[in-house]
Amino acid sequence: MIRATLLPLTLGVASIAMNAASASVPQPIAIYSLSHIAGLSLDDPAQVKQAWDEAHLVACLQGIVNRRSPRLYLDAIYDGGRSIDRYWLDKLAAPGAWLHGRHFEDVPNLQALVERFRQDVRGAVVWDPTVPATSNLASTVAGCEDLLPLRYDPDPRSLYSQMVLSGPRLPVKVWLLNPDGTSMFTGKGTVPGTSRPSTGSAKADAYVWAIEHYLKPGRCSNRHLAYYIDGAWLANPKAGGSVWNHTLTNHDYFVARRAFFFDLSPWDDEPATDDRSQPLGTDVALLKEILGTVYRNNGGKRMCHIGGFVPWAFKYTDAAGGKHEGVPSEWRFSEIISAYNAYLDADALGIGAMANASFYAHMPLNRRYPQRKPPTPAELRRQGFLAKDGRVAAKRFVAFYVGDYDSAAWLYRMVPSLWDHPDRAKLPLSWAFNPNLADRAAPAMVYTRQTASPADVFIAGDSGAGYINPGLLEPPRKWSDLPSGTDVWARHCRSYYKRWDIRVTGFIIDGYAPPMPEAVLDAYATFSPGGVVAQKVPQLSMHGSMPIIRMDYDLTQSPADSARVMLSRLGGDLSGPPAEPTFHVFRAILKDPGWYGQLVDEAVRSQPNAAITVVDLPTLLALEKLYLTGRNAPGG
Repeated sequence: MIRATLLPLTLGVASIAMNAASASVPQPIAIYSLSHIAGLSLDDPAQVKQAWDEAHLVACLQGIVNRRSPRLYLDAIYDGGRSIDRYWLDKLAAPGAWLHGRHFEDVPNLQALVERFRQDVRGAVVWDPTVPATSNLASTVAGCEDLLPLRYDPDPRSLYSQMVLSGPRLPVKVWLLNPDGTSMFTGKGTVPGTSRPSTGSAKADAYVWAIEHYLKPGRCSNRHLAYYIDGAWLANPKAGGSVWNHTLTNHDYFVARRAFFFDLSPWDDEPATDDRSQPLGTDVALLKEILGTVYRNNGGKRMCHIGGFVPWAFKYTDAAGGKHEGVPSEWRFSEIISAYNAYLDADALGIGAMANASFYAHMPLNRRYPQRKPPTPAELRRQGFLAKDGRVAAKRFVAFYVGDYDSAAWLYRMVPSLWDHPDRAKLPLSWAFNPNLADRAAPAMVYTRQTASPADVFIAGDSGAGYINPGLLEPPRKWSDLPSGTDVWARHCRSYYKRWDIRVTGFIIDGYAPPMPEAVLDAYATFSPGGVVAQKVPQLSMHGSMPIIRMDYDLTQSPADSARVMLSRLGGDLSGPPAEPTFHVFRAILKDPGWYGQLVDEAVRSQPNAAITVVDLPTLLALEKLYLTGRNAPGG
């Protein structure tokens, strides 16, 4: 009796111990490769559908299973034959790094992937290929209800057939068309499932349905929106070049956060190019309704993060039959969202695709990543930037804004080639990494901090912790008529600037917005005391103790041609130093450190006596401040 009693007790204790041990050992991280999609032909409609369907399902599945912990990693994005995702995974698994010692398991195929995580999903949401907007509704519903998105297609070879009619036989929980394959959204009568009259557009009616069923009831995030191209990509995939410019791999992060997805035109003076028969202004009215609903849902107390970008090669611009160019379309969209306390994480076409953001969101971060402190007068004097009397030396001071990194995708994709360039550290460079990019691309933010040289300085890009037009933070706020959002923006930026030790905002894009009013400049002075660079400001000025400088020309050409442009902007007699110090900030986009070095070499070779002096942007602004205030540096 005693032994019979003790044996189960012993086994029970052992079982508990084993369960505790297994619970303490992290499960292997699943790795699934989407790299085969890059080999599919965009000239073959069947392969185009395969590329979309698999990427859409996998990205949404990843967002669902990574919501609480990092469990699924994708190998998807390749640049120049190198896997960008493997590059970052190797960094993360290195000794001392976050994932060192973790086990990984390759998943051989899509069926195995779905089976592995079958308990995490409730079923499927099926969208209507004749109403492409429903693909974005499917991503919204996927995040809110833990469902996998599938394009309706009764062909036995389709992913819909493989997942619903056979294979795992996922139950369809939400139909975005009628189960017989006819469209639910027709642009007529009443929007299905609501009391709202049709907008006259099937596309718009679909978004109205989603607003009423998911956004207004608070089932979606009140801090995140996702602006990515819808299923219209299937009709013209080659417009974007790479297959990855469907940007479906970007969906995971926003699915994990239950974001509302949309794809709408920012123009109200012509019908949206993907919906020519809609009443004028329909898309913009919906955009305002979405933004206004998110604002009300968070009580106007939070900034809203919008991932994505105007899909300019596919829609809404002159590239797609519209009358507006790409940059004005970007500016119009930014103008509208800024009026609603929203900022853009600008995954623009070209290198706008990334993967694994839902995974990286779990990466632990330090409370602070300190940079070297601003230069002291003694250091400035030692470098020859101050004369013996403490005044700023008569030189032509030049700083380079190393951009554009207002997109997590751009940062994620370009660090492996531009940051790892062998010529980095040879010239002072001001890397404009928006600090909010750590939300989706933390590995890139941390890696660059860990490997920075004394010549590398980090500043915020446009227009701080996110791309916004700050001139629209204060009333009167065109588009929204909302009260001031300046304090909300300042609180948002302050937390990011503190963690990443940012003191300078390297570029404020004003776009179509009015210049920054006093209240906005006051706010920037609290979190960006080292200074700001902007568009609609005087060439040199001070706002209290904060220096301000106007951004000069963009340098976009070869090093030699860009050197000539730069020299033309320096002004004065370049055969000798200037009578007074001058200050210039030039912006370049996706240029490697070697390009900057060649540019400077060419400029100095051409004008060796012009006293061209390259400094980082915080140093330039500190010198500008000394110059404008007319004070000698201490010890002068």
